[in-house]
Amino acid sequence: MRTIKLRRIKNKTDYLKRLHLLKGKTPRIVFRKTNKYVLSQYVRSKAAQDSIEIEVSSKKLLTKGWPEEFKGSLKSIPASYLTGYLMGILIKKEKKETPIVDLGMMRVLHKTKIYAFLKGLKDAGVEIKCDEEFFPEEDRIKGKNLKKDFSKHFHEIKTKLEK
Repeated sequence: MRTIKLRRIKNKTDYLKRLHLLKGKTPRIVFRKTNKYVLSQYVRSKAAQDSIEIEVSSKKLLTKGWPEEFKGSLKSIPASYLTGYLMGILIKKEKKETPIVDLGMMRVLHKTKIYAFLKGLKDAGVEIKCDEEFFPEEDRIKGKNLKKDFSKHFHEIKTKLEK
């Protein structure tokens, strides 16, 4: 009888996909969502051992001017975009190699947080291959769809990230 690894049973790791990513020897951008935040990591692998070189959480946006009244929206589309934008700025600043995107076992749907994150990376200058049609609309990225209009704060935070 074939044994199935526990992480596969719990739907956490696709080992075939991971093997292909490791064989490529290209650094990866890992994107994950939690119940409160959006997380991203720049990961390089050697001998199947991952080392995280850059890590950015949407929680860091609180130090960059994210308003307290929107503290519960740190997993929204604007937070995903700004997290990707910050990650892209850090990759460019540290002159890192262009990565590939690793979404793990996440279900990929168009015009969602994943693609907002990728648009943030792309706008920061990281060369990611992705069709523009999959990105969310500008109004959603700026936060006009939230309960309270976030677009007023969006540009302020983006300029603070660039500094």
